[in-house]
Amino acid sequence: MRHEALPPAGPGDVVVETLWTALSRGTERLVFHGLVPDALHGRMRAPAQEGPFSFPVKYGYCAVGRIADPAGGASPFVFALRPHQARFVAPRDGVHPVPPGVPPRRAILAANMETALNAVWDSGAGPGDRIAVVGGGAVGLLAAFLASGIVGCEVTVIDRLPERASLARHLGVAFAAPGTAPRGEADVVFHASASQEGLAEALSLAGDEGRVVEMSWYGTRPVSVPLGEDFHVRRLSLMSSQVGQVSASRRPRWTYARRMGKALDLLADPRLDALITGEVAFADLPEALPRLLAPEADGLCTAVRY
Repeated sequence: MRHEALPPAGPGDVVVETLWTALSRGTERLVFHGLVPDALHGRMRAPAQEGPFSFPVKYGYCAVGRIADPAGGASPFVFALRPHQARFVAPRDGVHPVPPGVPPRRAILAANMETALNAVWDSGAGPGDRIAVVGGGAVGLLAAFLASGIVGCEVTVIDRLPERASLARHLGVAFAAPGTAPRGEADVVFHASASQEGLAEALSLAGDEGRVVEMSWYGTRPVSVPLGEDFHVRRLSLMSSQVGQVSASRRPRWTYARRMGKALDLLADPRLDALITGEVAFADLPEALPRLLAPEADGLCTAVRY
């Protein structure tokens, strides 16, 4: 834990008192374990990161708080792409109002929802599609949640952890263990397990001319892709989806702010509270991080309470 003086707030800045942040399990785990490739240190910096990779570094991008009011009145809740920090100064246009129907604690899912929304846009999924999501973590389940809202879509989450079945059903989608979902039938497959085995599973589920959307980030870990089986003859497409750019299908019309505003709107469903499976006090975070970011750590999103 480190203490620092806040910079003075300029005319266009606000001071935010943090209420909640979230641990982004996938990316922050790679940062914690020193798996960010040297060549990507610049591109993978968080918006308000301080210090170089690897750990320790001031990192994170899921913060919810209140704008400090010198008069002592209540201010709206805001979301910001900011590290784990009790108070921070940010440009006013760098914070996003939390909609009235979204509790502040649930709003920490906004960055993950934004990632899932971008991936659904990238996928080109349409009404009636059969959609598989390999990897029932927070991002995968949010992608499944969004896909299930497309009229007529049949959505199945595939995960090796049987306890994810109840979460999938809670969100209104089907569940299957690896190796049990129908092969070669999906129109679109989202891969979000960040594992070589999961990617192979995703490719096996796609039907002829189907599209596999790779949402995982592996850092420095090498990954083998089974392109020697039926990938070629079935003319499958494997594409990357990454939230750093607005999906090409929306980019001419959607700004980052518009996309984040929509991600926050989409969190109005109370069922999404189930994706926050743990909570830790900010003061206890340094001691808890090794456990929470261990490779086989249980749970989905951990809320940090301030």
